Amino acid sequence: MAKTISERDKNSVWHPFTPQLSNEAITIVRGDGALLFDENGNSYVDAISSWWVNVHGHAHAHIAKKISEQANILEHSLFSGFTHKPGVELAEKLLSQFPQMKKVFYSDDGSTSVEVALKMALQYWRNKGKAKTKIIAFENGYHGDTFGSMSVGARTIFTNAFEELLFDVIAIPVPVKGNEKRSIDALKNYMDENTAAFIFEPMIQGAGGMVMYDASALDELVWRCMEKNIITIADEVMTGFGRTGKMFATDHCETKPDIICLSKGLTGGFLPLGATLCTEEIHSAFRTDDKSKTFFHGHSYTGNPLACTAALASLEIFEKENTLKRVGEIAAVFSEWVKEFSVHPEIISARSCGAVFALELKTEGKTEYLNPIAEKVNEFFPKQGIILRPLGNVIYVLPPYCITDEQLGNIIGAIRGFLTLN
Repeated sequence: MAKTISERDKNSVWHPFTPQLSNEAITIVRGDGALLFDENGNSYVDAISSWWVNVHGHAHAHIAKKISEQANILEHSLFSGFTHKPGVELAEKLLSQFPQMKKVFYSDDGSTSVEVALKMALQYWRNKGKAKTKIIAFENGYHGDTFGSMSVGARTIFTNAFEELLFDVIAIPVPVKGNEKRSIDALKNYMDENTAAFIFEPMIQGAGGMVMYDASALDELVWRCMEKNIITIADEVMTGFGRTGKMFATDHCETKPDIICLSKGLTGGFLPLGATLCTEEIHSAFRTDDKSKTFFHGHSYTGNPLACTAALASLEIFEKENTLKRVGEIAAVFSEWVKEFSVHPEIISARSCGAVFALELKTEGKTEYLNPIAEKVNEFFPKQGIILRPLGNVIYVLPPYCITDEQLGNIIGAIRGFLTLN
């Protein structure tokens, strides 16, 4: 008897962030809008946008059509010494979103976009003859799973196996409400002549538990860095492309960063692509006849034409479908959810920012990724036709913007049901 895909998967595939004695994976065979369908015909509301990448819905016809057309023209070419139309057009389009930025450097994903940013910042100072090396970051941060991005993130279960190999970073408190002064004072205390850069997730720390803080606090921190000529790096991998209510989280800020990292929603959830944008000041340190000051970094699939085409198509949808208007409608719904759950006896905190909603549950364990309540969440919600992947005892909803009001109603109904049972 032929084995199912999930049975074959268990014999051959190693899944990310997954204990190796876990149950069989659910086999997804197709997607449509905010829904995913398994091999048995069951549908699931993708309440977390398939790890935050899908913004317009699954199998969106416009993006699929553009990728198909491009695949018949040029699927890939090397990007060192060569270029192509989709790569140039996307760079121009992204730069038009950030007037302070001058150049776009492509990579493969969010983690590599952060690696590029860190190397760019550190080599900037070396090229200027100063070789500053200290980096400041927020406590509780997460910037990816490559070594540089792990180093600037929090030391957690994700990094324990590699801790002695990570470079040291100064961690300061997150400026959540009531903690702004402590955060600013810590930054001021640690800044010195050897400080190269300050990296942060603007307004929302994603994998750290959807921790949220105001743009005004970030403005103050970035301004302090500008005063001391410290490079600021905004990791917009998760917060970009509408998640916070504006196109980018840094659009809420008066002071702007020197480097911005993008990925996840960049291609609408179709293909992997990272982009690191920098100002003219950063780029100028590499524009020299001294070839030893070249930025020696690259990826085989840098600037892949199919991925760039997907990103261009996604940006077209934002304009044609007035997507940010729908983001505002989802944000209004989430604000009502916050009011409801803020007084719930089983909730530590209910919070939202734009199209991101989070609940921190009261449990016997700590607020951490391995909190045992997560197993109950993972077991309960798929049975309700909903895909949620908790961050320990934090349940969050981060949906594609095409999600319907009925589907949102199904999600909140399931959350109420879970809280009643647990």
